[in-house]
Amino acid sequence: MSNAMPGPGRRQMGPKSSLKNMDTATFKRLLLCIWKPYKWRMLLVLLCIVASALTGVAQSLFLQTLIDDYIAPLLLEAAPVFTGLLKALGVMACIYLAGITATFLTNRVMVTISQGVLKNVRDEMFARMQTLPVKYFDTHNHGDVMSCYTNDTDAMQQMISQSIPQLISSVVTIVSVLAAMITLSPTLTALVLVFVSFMVYIAQTLAGKSGAYFVKRQKALGDVNGYIEEMIHGQKVVKVFCHEEAAEAEFNRRNDALCENETGANRFANILMPIMGNLGNFLYVLSAIVGGALAIFTGHLTLGAIASFLQLTKSFVMPVNQVSQQLNSVVMALAGAGRIFKLLDEKPESDTGTVTLTHVKRNADGTLCETGENTGVWAWKCPKVNGENNYVEVRGDVRFADVDFAYVPGKTVLHDITLYAKPGQKIAFVGATGAGKTTITNLINRFYDLQDGTITYDGIDINRIRKADLRASQGYVLQDVNLFTGTVMENIRFGKPDATDEEVVRAAKLANAHDFIMRLPNDYHTVLKGDGSGLSQGQRQLLSIARAAVLDPPVMILDEATSSIDTRTEALVQKGMDSLMEGRTVFVIAHRLSTVKDAEAIMVLEQGRIIERGNHEQLMDMKGKYYQLYTGLLA
Repeated sequence: MSNAMPGPGRRQMGPKSSLKNMDTATFKRLLLCIWKPYKWRMLLVLLCIVASALTGVAQSLFLQTLIDDYIAPLLLEAAPVFTGLLKALGVMACIYLAGITATFLTNRVMVTISQGVLKNVRDEMFARMQTLPVKYFDTHNHGDVMSCYTNDTDAMQQMISQSIPQLISSVVTIVSVLAAMITLSPTLTALVLVFVSFMVYIAQTLAGKSGAYFVKRQKALGDVNGYIEEMIHGQKVVKVFCHEEAAEAEFNRRNDALCENETGANRFANILMPIMGNLGNFLYVLSAIVGGALAIFTGHLTLGAIASFLQLTKSFVMPVNQVSQQLNSVVMALAGAGRIFKLLDEKPESDTGTVTLTHVKRNADGTLCETGENTGVWAWKCPKVNGENNYVEVRGDVRFADVDFAYVPGKTVLHDITLYAKPGQKIAFVGATGAGKTTITNLINRFYDLQDGTITYDGIDINRIRKADLRASQGYVLQDVNLFTGTVMENIRFGKPDATDEEVVRAAKLANAHDFIMRLPNDYHTVLKGDGSGLSQGQRQLLSIARAAVLDPPVMILDEATSSIDTRTEALVQKGMDSLMEGRTVFVIAHRLSTVKDAEAIMVLEQGRIIERGNHEQLMDMKGKYYQLYTGLLA
């Protein structure tokens, strides 16, 4: 096959390594993802955050009133009356209760918001993935894509549920606490601001160093996941070729890179909180000393005012610590969000086709309509006649005219391909690996669009046909079989979701799969798991053939369809395939030349060019490349 695709692209996603250059566009887009579907809930969260912050300030300020107006006077009374103090404590309890309620509501609502946003993002990612062209999956590491659904969404979830509310709360708290501190003592407030500025500098320096590692860590994690996915999928190949040590060495290399970035990130992140915490404690002691001195020498501060200010100092330093702690989470989340948005922004597969293909019924008089009683057929939907739908049956005439194609610009892999397949003909492609056989079939169903030339389907340029209709009218049996978790019947019905049980069984019999299915524990209702790991390769291929048969397509493409089936099974399959191919246009790619001897035309490809064409007898008489391949296989 000549479609050697370039390796997985190195995608530069997420925020830049410096906090100063944090990806604001990604941050704004993430906020929009939260705000648009949950506007009213977010407004409730904001109100609760403001209420929680204000109650915290009120608690600290009320401490001055409690000490100066209630506790201190009681200490001077011979027979103290505690009624006023109890009422004051009741008021303080109400303030605390209001703060607890606001915090509870904030956390409760943010849980639903964060999970809802992640659900929406995963839905969007999966929906977008269904619209992407085959080229995207050929050029991107599957494990890295999976990492967007797991690690990157986890990082986003932590940011939405914890970091964003905490950042908002911190800003509101800092502003309100600062205003309260100024009212108590401008002098002490100035001292606190100078010291906190030093703390912010320390936090920004350490967070900036760890932030660069967090971005690299997110990418390295996707790289490790991608490699693990590849190794699990190819574990049999690893063992067959005794590649365990080399695979382990490569994993260790990638894992070491992840460990290095993870260690670098946490080296600074883990020392940040102890440093900030101890600096906060030092500020608390310093404020107490300076406040006491001001109270003694100036008399401007009361005992209650000092106690209240010290409490406010803690409330002021705490959000600064929280912000510094959350910065790394924000950077990591933005790295993940950038990767997710990169996937969501991938250009979907374009489709400018307007010609419609559909599956209709044939009436007894031969006319086609949606509600006929006989077997369905594929048909072109034509302009209405006398106000009624008009259909023309698909014949399956496929023609290539001067087709050139390149996966990568400047590197043409198909050159001047011209061929035709008349309705009901069997066309075979043979040649060495990389000659371009599979590439040709990928163009028939428009997995890729050609650079030059034309391909017509019943005389209609395939670029004018809707891609979904074009592909639905073609049965495709791949060399690599993909089965899905579900019953055998569901896997066969994958080719035609609305197929009846009878149609599924008929297709299985046509592919000679019915006998082995009936030997399964629950016959057609046996649940397959792990890509049908409980079945032999031949049985899995038979199900793939049955999946194509249930579609009843006018055109069949068989890409090494019997390559994984033993000789005895191949004989059974070939009998079913002959029935399946009868009356259809069939394109066959085969390395076993004995399976294509009966083809009306055999195309011999070499380096993207058709070098010989004809039937088996004609090509053997030519004693050219086909003769060498055929006699070489028999030797």
